[in-house]
Amino acid sequence: MDPAEPRFERPRRSDRERARRRRKLRRRIGAVTVVVVVIAVVAVVVITTVGGGSSTHDRRDRHRATAATAKKHTHHSKPAHARGASTADVLAPGSGTPGDATVPILMFHVINNPPAGAPFPLLYVPAAEFDAQMQALKDAGWSAVTLDQLWANWTTGAKLPAGKPFVITFDNGYYSQYSAALPELKRLHWVADENMQLTGLPPSQGGLTNQEIQAMVNAGWELDTQGISHADLVELSSSELHDQVYHARRIIQRRFHVPVNWFCYPSGQYDATVIDAVKAAGYKGSTTVVPGWASRTSDPYTLPRLRIVGGTTPAELLSQISSAQAAPAPPSSYTTSSPGVG
Repeated sequence: MDPAEPRFERPRRSDRERARRRRKLRRRIGAVTVVVVVIAVVAVVVITTVGGGSSTHDRRDRHRATAATAKKHTHHSKPAHARGASTADVLAPGSGTPGDATVPILMFHVINNPPAGAPFPLLYVPAAEFDAQMQALKDAGWSAVTLDQLWANWTTGAKLPAGKPFVITFDNGYYSQYSAALPELKRLHWVADENMQLTGLPPSQGGLTNQEIQAMVNAGWELDTQGISHADLVELSSSELHDQVYHARRIIQRRFHVPVNWFCYPSGQYDATVIDAVKAAGYKGSTTVVPGWASRTSDPYTLPRLRIVGGTTPAELLSQISSAQAAPAPPSSYTTSSPGVG
């Protein structure tokens, strides 16, 4: 071997060693970078979750509860409505002669205990109280129907389920209507009407998700509306009124593929202009907050309802229903400077 060769061989080994070290360093830097990126992503997720108004634990629990309830309804419910079908489609066809069903329409809001400082505590009916009320109605021979089913009886004589018919409505779209009311009504083989508003009540504030609303529809509930944002309709301009009444119906129809035939006046406020807008939007009728019973001879755009408040015993509920039968028809307009919640 040439004596000069080792002098050139040592620099080449040194270069390879330096290259090997550089590669090793780059691999380490790459690994550290991946770890940093993962930590950053996790931090963003945590911050976003906390900022959304509910903890990860709460969201996970609600998701699990929703999935479990939906699975239970899937196993024990009637098949989901066909696309665009009415809740009246499950009834036996009528003879064509108008029926004479006369019914009380009940109004509920939150099926839960009122939290401390709740601005309208009477709108909270605890779940156990609601269950007792529903059982008392069942024992007294009542049977829940929807507004579309009632309309089918009034117009074609469609046969309603056995028992004394009445309608259960839920306003605003609170989560407890899904988590507490739906299971109880399902147990009784009853349905209800959900008067949902499209904004102002997100899931983080106790509102319903689209999945939960769809589960109600799948269980036979009827989906109606109070408009976009539960606005005082009598105070709106013509364009604002059109948006609240017309577009709310179209949005829900596209989203859930249901007819949305009935409007519910937010806080019960209405006048001739509001009624005209509801008619022009294609609704078959509307519900108020004025107590009474509804019949085929009632004005369909001012149907009465009975507000059920917290603390109402089963006996008091039955008495409230009975006494309201003699109430006068709702007025042609209903406005107040201090509207309640409805």
